[in-house]
Amino acid sequence: MSWDDGKNRWMGSEWRANPLGCGVSWGKLRSMEETPGAQLEIPPVTEPERHDAPPAPRSSGWLLWVRDLLISATASVFIITFVYQPVRVEGTSMLPRLVNQDRLFINKFVYHFSAVERGDVVVFRYPRNPQISYIKRVIALPGDQVAIEHGQVIVNGKPVEEPYVPEEFRDTRSFEAQVVPEGQYFVLGDHRSIASDSRDFGTVKRELIYGKAQFIYWPSQDVGVVH
Repeated sequence: MSWDDGKNRWMGSEWRANPLGCGVSWGKLRSMEETPGAQLEIPPVTEPERHDAPPAPRSSGWLLWVRDLLISATASVFIITFVYQPVRVEGTSMLPRLVNQDRLFINKFVYHFSAVERGDVVVFRYPRNPQISYIKRVIALPGDQVAIEHGQVIVNGKPVEEPYVPEEFRDTRSFEAQVVPEGQYFVLGDHRSIASDSRDFGTVKRELIYGKAQFIYWPSQDVGVVH
């Protein structure tokens, strides 16, 4: 079927411009838009493919937990063996700073790179029974001359000021002057009237000293650095 209005001519499914008119040729696209029920065919928009990482195995979290636990345990063993060790005070010979049953950390590593000094509170194996540990204060070093006159400590001819020994804890004992042997230390308890120390069992060899008392962590009223 066809028709001609003088300007445009309909022929089948196409518009044809009349050579004598001023229309345009729309072709099949225009005819489909005007045809009832006709639709444009638009190609579907596809999303780019996603490459998600494969899910982690369920056991990986458990393995990480075990790894962290082993690392923590290894670090704890290393610290306790070579650096810090918790100990408990038994007795009252270091009153008033250290009370019976106080818990404190001792530094087992410090004396590997620094020397024992006067005033250090040290932990050592009892010279008469190495299975027992004592804690005392270093008063005199190797080569020092030490003496006690009626409770007053004298090192190298000079009286020693001891603010860590309250008046009520002093005694009147005397100790004959002697030179501390090489590689050994003269130690005393702060509670002089009851302490068993170098006045009784002699000087302590360096190899018996294995730690320096540094910090009380329990009970709460005693928490603090050991001086």
